[in-house]
Amino acid sequence: MIITCSQVEKSYKDIKALDQLNLSIEEGTIHGLLGPNGAGKSTLINIFASLIQHDAGTITIDGYSIPSEFQKIKGQMGFIPQDLAIYEDLTAYENIAFFASLYGLKGKEKKQKVLQALEFVGLTDRQKSMVKTFSGGMKRRLNIACGICHEPKLIFFDEPTVGIDPQSRNHILESIKKLNESGKTIIYTTHYMEEAETLCDQISIIDHGKILAEGTVDQLVKLVTDFEMLFVQVKNDESSILDGAGLSSIKGIETVTIEENGFSITHSGHDDLLENIITELKKENLKVVKVESRMPNLEDVFLTLTGRKLRD
Repeated sequence: MIITCSQVEKSYKDIKALDQLNLSIEEGTIHGLLGPNGAGKSTLINIFASLIQHDAGTITIDGYSIPSEFQKIKGQMGFIPQDLAIYEDLTAYENIAFFASLYGLKGKEKKQKVLQALEFVGLTDRQKSMVKTFSGGMKRRLNIACGICHEPKLIFFDEPTVGIDPQSRNHILESIKKLNESGKTIIYTTHYMEEAETLCDQISIIDHGKILAEGTVDQLVKLVTDFEMLFVQVKNDESSILDGAGLSSIKGIETVTIEENGFSITHSGHDDLLENIITELKKENLKVVKVESRMPNLEDVFLTLTGRKLRD
């Protein structure tokens, strides 16, 4: 394992950000940390980077204890933070060159690594442009280039696709896959379900500072296979608020998630389930348009484990 955490704790006054967290990450994988905002993902990444220190527990990265032996391993680690760590009044080239210098790169080697990083993120033609002229997606890509220019073996991505356009998002996700294919271990934090499902080899679901479950997508989905899934699409002529409150009381229903035009329902099965759902919705002046049965996904796993949506 390239990372091992045992009983890690971190508190901010009365708030416990990490609560006896245990985590193991295998070398050469893309490992997702999946959870809502405030779950503890960024706190854990900041501890790995020795930006903050944990209160209790042990952490080793590639066999080195963190934070006491961080200096021995930091050159093999790259960090792409959620907040942009670039300078608006420098060019793209100057930004990457600055961070390359911090990692000890000099002369021809530094120039070569900077140019490689620019090419990797698709910014070669904008290397002499001032960063303040860049779009949000271009800044995100430059942020990545600054974090990987020294070719680290372990790279941390902390929600790198927040607030960017779909094209830039796809470019970033493809770049992460290429890094992994070249042998890099990727730690990827996100609260975007679809990213975790398509990108990650292993996923740890984190909430309230604890790892609730971990495994492959298929392994995690099997956690809720005791339940069946229904999507009930409704037509609401009265445009009243869909609160779904009455559905939760129906026998056999485990969870109800409100969606744009209906409800996703997790249930354990009951002979009169559908009839009871239709009856309850009629009470709320909601007409059932369509009912679909579907397989559970990671969103359902998380909702079952925590009782709340990923983006809550």
